Amino acid sequence: MNASSPAAIVESQRQLPLLAEVDVLVVGGGPAGIAAATCAARHGARTLLVERYGFLGGMGTAGGVTNFAGLYGKRGGDTVQLVHGVVDELLERIDHLGGLNAPQDGLQGRIRVRSYDIPAYKCAADQLLLSARVQLLFHAWLSGAARDAAGRLDAAIVETKSGRGAIRARWFVDASGDADLARHAGVPYEVGDGHGDALYPSTMFRVGGVDAERALAAVGSFGAIDTLMRAAADRYRFPREGAVVRPQRNRSEWRINVTQVANAQGRAVDATDAWQLSAGEVEGRRQVIEYLRFLRAEVPGFERAELIDVGTQLGVRETRRVRGAYQLSGEDVLGGARFHDSIGLNAWPIERHTAGRVEWSFARDERNTFNQLPWRMLLPQGVDNLLVAGRCASMEHEGQSAARASGACFVMGQAAGTAAAMMVARDGALDTIVAPLQQALSRDGVDLGVGA
Repeated sequence: MNASSPAAIVESQRQLPLLAEVDVLVVGGGPAGIAAATCAARHGARTLLVERYGFLGGMGTAGGVTNFAGLYGKRGGDTVQLVHGVVDELLERIDHLGGLNAPQDGLQGRIRVRSYDIPAYKCAADQLLLSARVQLLFHAWLSGAARDAAGRLDAAIVETKSGRGAIRARWFVDASGDADLARHAGVPYEVGDGHGDALYPSTMFRVGGVDAERALAAVGSFGAIDTLMRAAADRYRFPREGAVVRPQRNRSEWRINVTQVANAQGRAVDATDAWQLSAGEVEGRRQVIEYLRFLRAEVPGFERAELIDVGTQLGVRETRRVRGAYQLSGEDVLGGARFHDSIGLNAWPIERHTAGRVEWSFARDERNTFNQLPWRMLLPQGVDNLLVAGRCASMEHEGQSAARASGACFVMGQAAGTAAAMMVARDGALDTIVAPLQQALSRDGVDLGVGA
């Protein structure tokens, strides 16, 4: 059967086994899901996290991203860590395993990231969730949802190695990145920029065997690699400008962010389309090999570089975004928006991955480069016991181009998990929870940006 085949198979109705019944079900184990599940459990809810892979971390592990973006920003002119809370404990655990790099600045000091070793992140995330007594179900793919007569979510349907089954919960957090649960529940959503395009995905990879001193001398500053690429443009096929070639904690190992994967029409691959996603995986790996050829031949220190890892999957930046009570906008990011229902801070600028290049737009206040994130962006339309956190939360295309970064995802996840547990305990209305939620987040170390 191919993509154009009109054939269909009718699946008969069947009863599904109930795999689990919990207070809070979190779908997706990236930064938003890690924070949501940990905080829901620590606030007293019986919590289960469902993840499609056999490990946590989302794009940070499966996508091979290898750095946390959006934790740092400027406050009063000083670059400081602005995203706090459960992420602090995760960083400590990664560092304890010897897998956390020192902060790295880029773009003339306008951004700062923390890189890490992927195996250490995977193990630290396991430790964090187990310490909170979160139940984990790996290798489980969300495939549907069931709603009750009142329209509330009753259960999530998953496919596992044990077969198809249902998980019933009182509250649900969609941290899938693609709004998978929200879509199955009938929540309205948007895809991309509204004109048939979206942020382009990338296949991330790492190389080893690098002569660090010579490589740092050649490309140690952001933008230096682009100069070498322009000089060699007649001999290689580069997918985009704006490459990121940076060392990891072990300086003989470097992470490479340069590929850009388009579909047959030249637009960003739609990662919710199985055929496009499959073709994109192959194309991304083709670009990896081509760029490795360039590094070995043209960049000092990379002559003996070896390919040591390619992302388990294509690094997806944008697919579905739910429509919620409030949509974070690009103007909110650029203008440093403040909200009465703040749940934490976004410190990452707008980072547009457009055809052939990366475009940055920074907060207009250069001394305070952050905006608050509102509780309302976690509230999808049409279902009142579902929260959506992470890159699929309620945002406009430009707002998502900033708040999709891991820092903001940790913030949204912590708020969603904490709120879900509070709603289980108090069984009240969502519009009464803002003040107690903010108090709980503050007690747990989250910087709400109040008075900043």
